[in-house]
Amino acid sequence: MPFFSRACLVALVAVSAMTLATSPVQAASPETFQVKFETTAGDFVIEVTRKWAPLGADRFHELVLAGFYNDCGFFRVIPNFMVQFGINGDPKVQAKWKALKIKDDPVTQSNARGTITFATAGPGTRTSQLFINYKDNKFLDGQGFAPFGKVVEGMAAVDKINPEYREQPGQGQIQSSGNVYLKKQFPNLSFIKKATIVKPKK
Repeated sequence: MPFFSRACLVALVAVSAMTLATSPVQAASPETFQVKFETTAGDFVIEVTRKWAPLGADRFHELVLAGFYNDCGFFRVIPNFMVQFGINGDPKVQAKWKALKIKDDPVTQSNARGTITFATAGPGTRTSQLFINYKDNKFLDGQGFAPFGKVVEGMAAVDKINPEYREQPGQGQIQSSGNVYLKKQFPNLSFIKKATIVKPKK
């Protein structure tokens, strides 16, 4: 058994306390649930299947309950590929969630048309950004992108999200200036009005 001095033990307890404070434990989401997105392009519904990617499903559930996606812009829209969103319009809210990364889930489902997946900046970097696949993007499966749900109603509305600005909105500027930047520089950008859990199931 390793030997620790009293000072070392105090330090270890302090570090453990700090870790708990900065790494909150997520509550498990229902095994399946649906989220309705009301947007400027029309409404659509996502059905989440937790067993596909449990950590991703739990984080998504947590973010929706917190109202995180309300008034978020679809800032990256690439036709015949995907549409990306999930940077909050309030920089202070965004800064909080950006720091709360979650571990990766194994990829159990393919990135087929209509599936929803967390965007990443590399292993272990998922936070709040999501994308919906416009077509079957199977090549993303091998890159570690793990779908956790799919569009079950309103895919026509997802297809209508304005692609005018493609990848022009700067993610760094959205992080720092939020919707003040987006709405001034990209007045025709499509936005989420509200995202709510409509059919939680256990």
